[in-house]
Amino acid sequence: MSNAAIYLHPNGFDTSGQVLLGRHSAGESFLRGFVRHADVERFHFWNVAGRPQAELDALVERIEAPTRPISWIPQTDRRRLAEAGVLNFPSPGIDTEAWRRRLVGEQLYALTGITHTTATGRVMRIVGDLLLAPLHDYDALICTSSAVRAAVETQMQMMREYLDELHGPRCTPELQRVTIPLGVNCDDFQTSPADRKRWRDELGIPDDAIVVLYVGRFQAKAKMNPALMAMALERAARRTDKEIWWVNSGWIEPAGTGDVFHGETAKLCPSVRYVHIDGRPPDVRFSIWSVADLFISFSDNIQETFGLTPVEAMAAGIPCVVSDWNGYKDTVRDGLDGFRIPTTAPRPNFGGDLAYYFDNAWLIYDNYVGATAQYVALDLQKAEDALLRLFEDADLRRTLGAQARRQAREVFDWAAIIPQYQALWAEQDARRRARPHVAPRSNPYRPDPYVLFAGYPTRHLQPSDVLVLNPGMTWPAAKARLDGPLAAYSRFNRPTAAECEKVIVFLAEQGPAPVARLRELIPEGRRNFLERGLLWLARHDVVTIHPAA
Repeated sequence: MSNAAIYLHPNGFDTSGQVLLGRHSAGESFLRGFVRHADVERFHFWNVAGRPQAELDALVERIEAPTRPISWIPQTDRRRLAEAGVLNFPSPGIDTEAWRRRLVGEQLYALTGITHTTATGRVMRIVGDLLLAPLHDYDALICTSSAVRAAVETQMQMMREYLDELHGPRCTPELQRVTIPLGVNCDDFQTSPADRKRWRDELGIPDDAIVVLYVGRFQAKAKMNPALMAMALERAARRTDKEIWWVNSGWIEPAGTGDVFHGETAKLCPSVRYVHIDGRPPDVRFSIWSVADLFISFSDNIQETFGLTPVEAMAAGIPCVVSDWNGYKDTVRDGLDGFRIPTTAPRPNFGGDLAYYFDNAWLIYDNYVGATAQYVALDLQKAEDALLRLFEDADLRRTLGAQARRQAREVFDWAAIIPQYQALWAEQDARRRARPHVAPRSNPYRPDPYVLFAGYPTRHLQPSDVLVLNPGMTWPAAKARLDGPLAAYSRFNRPTAAECEKVIVFLAEQGPAPVARLRELIPEGRRNFLERGLLWLARHDVVTIHPAA
């Protein structure tokens, strides 16, 4: 099986912060699954943020203790990514990495990106730019659901048509788009009678009450509107003599809006006992599932692309009642793992005003996705009927829950999904190796500043220019000046003190010398840095440059 270097930025994998987004949970889950199940001899992790090694070792150890050796790739050593042959990137933004790769060689390694939220202005630009960046058919974008795959293909086709108008049909292969779902580590979501009793005691829930669980971020605009769930639960609760509790495990965003969010939601379901808890601590995230008899999540928002929590509920053996929306279509099998409730949205071309206002920043992101969701309707009657069936039929709950648990383990456990990643990486690596070699090339979005701004100076330093040591200048005097705060700032790839000393001593002993001769004083790999640094010496009155005759 093939391997890949993992782009290990803590922000993509650390779930211990106050802000817990779906991409954090997905990243942590992927890394745990990769370390547990990858068929590799060693792991390649790229310390792309340049964080202290001990910090990253602790992060990986906390997520999943590795049982095989780790090759840590330093932040600036992009060439070492060739050791794995593929770089696995935790977002769709491989367009930027493709331009950076171009500087060291486009065939040095392949790129694999993955979709999360695709509704932001930034990500929509990224999707279009995937056709502009130096990406090849050995690169790939993983789409986590058929719904987001269709959205990506739609936007890429729009960009393709635009480029066709300008330049004619595309002549080079595009990156691959493949559909691989997010996974879960099913063993992390095992329920137990002890946890069920602990949570019911803590929340004051009777043993015979029916508990409906929601897990996720509390944000009506940018996540999902809880009103749909509340109204459906109220309608079903009025038709049963069972005591219905609704446990909401998550966290509020933005901070300080919890009273309004929870208060207004509870008003819509007065026949239901409504409680909410902070779902961020690990002991809550993985044990709260035991409290539930069924799971509910009526996603209504274009920011969602897959939706992990229904799969987590399935892993816990809990039947799901979810909206028939985006990635939920690929996870919960209607009538087998639970029920998917139909949704209705406007016809295509009925949202141009929303797109226009969003593009002009007259609608901020939260209001843009919130406004699109306000025109999504859910079949409340079918939701009511599905909930009532599960309230009334314990055998049905057990049957659907057991089927959901099997489906989660067979299809969505990382043990089943990591091999799909490795098969993709193997294909990418084979395609990459088969391509003819292309020399490193520049990035037009980040050109050499002395190329882009070549018209600024009067002239450019030439190898034949002659340097003269200024009168009375010695190495100690030069060092004192160069170490001063007005000379030493922005120190980046500058000649070392030892290299500068060689130049000054040489000029003092041998007299004036051309740039080309001074370059020979140091090893080959450092000579361009020295030549550039000679201007730094002249800038601070250590030497004088005389143009060649």
